[in-house]
Amino acid sequence: MSRLELFGIEGVPVVKPGDDLAGLLVAACPDLRDGDVLVVASKVVAKAEGQLEAVDPDDPLSHKPLVEREAVRVLRRRGDLLITETKHGFVCANSGIDRSNVEDGMVVLLPEDPDRSARRMRDAIRARAGVEVAVIVSDTFGRTWRRGLTDVALGCAGIGAVLDLRGSTDTYGHELQVTVVAVVDEIAGAAELVMGKATGICAAVVRGVDPAWLRRGSVREEIVRSPHEDLFR
Repeated sequence: MSRLELFGIEGVPVVKPGDDLAGLLVAACPDLRDGDVLVVASKVVAKAEGQLEAVDPDDPLSHKPLVEREAVRVLRRRGDLLITETKHGFVCANSGIDRSNVEDGMVVLLPEDPDRSARRMRDAIRARAGVEVAVIVSDTFGRTWRRGLTDVALGCAGIGAVLDLRGSTDTYGHELQVTVVAVVDEIAGAAELVMGKATGICAAVVRGVDPAWLRRGSVREEIVRSPHEDLFR
């Protein structure tokens, strides 16, 4: 693989609870192909699944009780910012709860089970369009040792979450000992470049990934570190 194509899917209407998100995406992008990777913002997935809560529109901190409710652990507090661990195993700001790109007086929670959301969307697209695509549910996360945000995968289906290169050799013939690449995070970050935060583009297609990557995958099983492997919690 030496070339990838990425393009945002335009024309998806505002998503509401109960909407057929897969159908909306297929209608907006009828030329999906076998082997494409469809990256979908977790916010629209959560909206379609009804993961919304009402808050006081005049109180910027009214969502904080929800942050603690959605956390299994609060790891750090700094002013109004909480770094929490969610039931999914994600460590993120404010339990992933977001007030942006949603109506006043509402917040969006994370999808209940992002891997399951990705599987259901993949199955629905196969049923509607007759194509085998992989699906990544993405969200924007900060990074512990670096400034700035990037998109990462919260869930996936039809694509392995990681590419395990251990046991292979580099160009000098050295055996790789620890190299496990989080390909779904890399794809999610690349797709965000054509989605953006203020464009209204909630999904993107990544075309040309190595077919060997297209297998059963799970972010929760393959990427989320178990507590006994985590040196920083």
